[in-house]
Amino acid sequence: MRVGILTSGGDCPGLNAAIRAATRRLISKYDFEVVGIKNGISGLVYGQTEPLSLYSVSGILPKGGTILGTSRYNPFENADDLEKIRSTLQKYELDALVIIGDVDAINVAHRLAEHGVKSVCIPTTIDNDIVETDMTPGFDTAVNIATEAIDRLHSTADSHHRIMVVEVMGRDTGWIATMAGLAGGADCILIPEVPFSIDEVSELLSKRHKRRKFSIVVVAEGAKPKGHDEPITKAKRRDAFGHQVLGGIGEYIAGELEKRTGMETRVAVLGHIQRGGTPTPYDRVLAARFGVRAADLLAEKRFGLMTALKGTHITEVPVEKVVGRVKAVDPELYEISSVFFG
Repeated sequence: MRVGILTSGGDCPGLNAAIRAATRRLISKYDFEVVGIKNGISGLVYGQTEPLSLYSVSGILPKGGTILGTSRYNPFENADDLEKIRSTLQKYELDALVIIGDVDAINVAHRLAEHGVKSVCIPTTIDNDIVETDMTPGFDTAVNIATEAIDRLHSTADSHHRIMVVEVMGRDTGWIATMAGLAGGADCILIPEVPFSIDEVSELLSKRHKRRKFSIVVVAEGAKPKGHDEPITKAKRRDAFGHQVLGGIGEYIAGELEKRTGMETRVAVLGHIQRGGTPTPYDRVLAARFGVRAADLLAEKRFGLMTALKGTHITEVPVEKVVGRVKAVDPELYEISSVFFG
């Protein structure tokens, strides 16, 4: 077989570990040829490729990002993109694809399969919002980064007797906010799954400040106040998949808290810092295990599947069970974090 590998959607630590593992397995065990497709789905449309070899994936394990490049590209927005993809597959004689990416990438893979494009998916996202897998590569690294930031903000918040609002990523789910907030000792955690009342948050922090003169509030970028159907954002535009470009909820909350509590309030927006840098050992190992399983599935000609972590075991699930769904934060986990609010 001749296999194409691409990374699509938001970047995250662990992508290179997955590329390396899949490439090594495909070449060393199965003697397949491997072609890297540059810049995600757009590279598949425009025929941007490079050969992958044992040498070309050597040394990339600890690197963040992706050596292939990525993009948020929807090939179903343009009428002729599907034909261009078919042309690329034919030109480079690609029998199947390994599509590594987030929920949008997996949705694209599912739609391409309906048009005869064979693939196996590896789920990767810092948001950890993909169903049917307990964890995704990138998440552990993001939580570590966010937790360290919260740890550091404690000292400056305490020194100046301030409220610090920490905005982290999380469009539809608050996995990073919940885990990092719990690990970092946040005094309030706001997530998309649980609409919040700014009055209730203000009251909570005002009570806390009678005994401690600082507070840490962690908010996921997709969190919404009660009565709001859409997140509060600064940018009024959407991406290729129709998602609202997020960012701004932290500033909103900080302004409202300062007005209501009279406490000086500052905002720290972690943004793309959460996506960058060296992946943790956990993310490297999980991505490697996913890469090996994806290669084995291709060799067995088992297409339309996504690798998944169930407990401590690597398995696979049909992609059709994943599309159109979001893995929300476990209510029990959020309830545990709320024990430490205020």
